[in-house]
Amino acid sequence: MNDTTAQFIESNKANLKELENITSQAFASIEKLVELNMAASKSALADSMSHTKALLGAKDVQELMALQSALVEPLKEKSAAYAQELKTIITDSSANLKKALEAKTAEAQKAITSAIENLTKNTPTGSEAVVAAFKSAMTAGQNAVESAQAQVEKAVKTAQSQFTATSDNVVDVVAKASKTR
Repeated sequence: MNDTTAQFIESNKANLKELENITSQAFASIEKLVELNMAASKSALADSMSHTKALLGAKDVQELMALQSALVEPLKEKSAAYAQELKTIITDSSANLKKALEAKTAEAQKAITSAIENLTKNTPTGSEAVVAAFKSAMTAGQNAVESAQAQVEKAVKTAQSQFTATSDNVVDVVAKASKTR
């Protein structure tokens, strides 16, 4: 087995290990989201049951109205906390994924460049045009990967800003609703 083949095999092993790491990070993020949603659902159910019991125990209309008004403020706070926690999970997850992908891409590009240089050293005389075409194709491929990374980064930033705006709007709507009661 020559050096180039060994390099590709080692590169593939490293890529598989990195894929495993990235997948583990993605599942950890999903676990956090599931835990957050389960906690929010449990809390909402408990609050709903508690509030319903209190409403059923109201002695007059004034107490009933006071109980209804008292429900909004904790809901606003819990909604804001949920939105903030969700934003943190998404931001951390995307940052970790971006960092891992950028590092792996740089490493892969370096390995490919090294393998190409090694391969071109051992090419027969007269194959310079083929080697030049191969190098050109590899450069174009690397440029395409970099362009795709830039587009993914742009999409993630857009999604994060839209999520932030949406969560801020939800908190504002709940706050305004609580003031009108």
